Amino acid sequence: MTNSSNTTGAEAVDVAISKGLDLDGSPIPAAKLNLYNQVMGLEGNRQRSGVSNTMRSRIVRIGAKHISQSDLNQKLLDADFAPLKDKEIAFYYSGK
Repeated sequence: MTNSSNTTGAEAVDVAISKGLDLDGSPIPAAKLNLYNQVMGLEGNRQRSGVSNTMRSRIVRIGAKHISQSDLNQKLLDADFAPLKDKEIAFYYSGK
């Protein structure tokens, strides 16, 4: 998997996990795969509260890696989501 098209985006990680291979082609240890699959199975069975809540959570979790706190907060407000919560700011932005 050396082609960058195979190593970018969330889908690349999902494909690599399904193959049991890291993005560099090395095998993922069985203990790591087993734990990941166990936790994802639990998550897959969890009742959802709504798509909008999940979308916001993903936007905050991933957006905080790429977007400044003030910009992300404004983008959330512009899209009619709740602004960043104090605990999200502390968790995602305290080290920046």
